[in-house]
Amino acid sequence: MRTVNRVATLLLAVALLAGGALAVAEGLLAALGGPGPLVHRWYATLTTTRWQDAPARAVAGGVTLLGLVVLVAELRRWRPARLRLAEDDRWHLHRRSMERRLARAVCAVPSVRRARVRLRRRGDVWRPRVTATADPAARADVEFALHRELDRLAAPRRGRIDVRLLPARRAT
Repeated sequence: MRTVNRVATLLLAVALLAGGALAVAEGLLAALGGPGPLVHRWYATLTTTRWQDAPARAVAGGVTLLGLVVLVAELRRWRPARLRLAEDDRWHLHRRSMERRLARAVCAVPSVRRARVRLRRRGDVWRPRVTATADPAARADVEFALHRELDRLAAPRRGRIDVRLLPARRAT
């Protein structure tokens, strides 16, 4: 989301800079005694354009669609890149790094072949979601390995750990 915000800010800054430069140029031309050629041409075009004209509707539709896309992008809940350790301090951990570390801890369990961990946080509760290729009987070992790694990382309160163990496919 940070990238989207930065690109939107850059586009807005460029538009404002161009508009300001245009206003300065028009002001200088008006101060020198002549009408500004750009504003005069735009004014003539905009006062003769009707709503029934196809270009007017296309531009209005495009601007409306762009506004809706930006609004949806801003309102969508994005997964955070960093997770705070506690509310009162400024320490944080990178979410992807945490997910990889927890996946390595799960893969250290003897019967687990592959593991993928997705870490979610609501408030101060961390909720790991584990999907692994392993024997379903190893569920307790997987949960124990996750709890041990989260304790080692000094994670804040933990919620329920979702563990989904898929049996390995057998070659026929």
